[in-house]
Amino acid sequence: MKHLLTLLLLCCALGAAGGVRADTPGEVGVGQPLRDATMRGLNGPPRRLAEFRGKPLIINVWASWCEPCRQEMASLDRLAWLELAHDFNIIGISTDDYPERALAWLKDSHATISQFIDARLQLENMLGASKLPLTVLVGADGRVLEKVYGSRQWDSPDNLLLIRRTFGIGARPAASGR
Repeated sequence: MKHLLTLLLLCCALGAAGGVRADTPGEVGVGQPLRDATMRGLNGPPRRLAEFRGKPLIINVWASWCEPCRQEMASLDRLAWLELAHDFNIIGISTDDYPERALAWLKDSHATISQFIDARLQLENMLGASKLPLTVLVGADGRVLEKVYGSRQWDSPDNLLLIRRTFGIGARPAASGR
């Protein structure tokens, strides 16, 4: 009985610390292809997820009420302006229940990447956004290559290296002096 109580307390502590993550309904795992879905545009027209195939894709799942999401957004915009970003696309998907809240925050933040809203939890569940922010790196073939939970500075050297390695993008060769 003592061991059962210890195990139960350990599981509760891990859950409270964010160490346990449950899969979401219909979640696509790493190595699996994303299903197509129509995304409602926040700062542009609606698009189908399949339209992004043929080029690697970074999908950032966020909400206007999520402070770590808000902190991370600026680094995604800076990333989008780097030369490296010519090799992939970046989109954001808001999980806000009220599109006007997401739009208001986008306007205040001056976000420039294409943003969509997931009002019916379709993308949130498919991507596995049990915690926010979530950033999903998707290969050109539409397969999930990596899922990163938590806020990051996506334009930092370490994360640029992660992106290069995950997408198989080599470092740009130095100009020859000959």
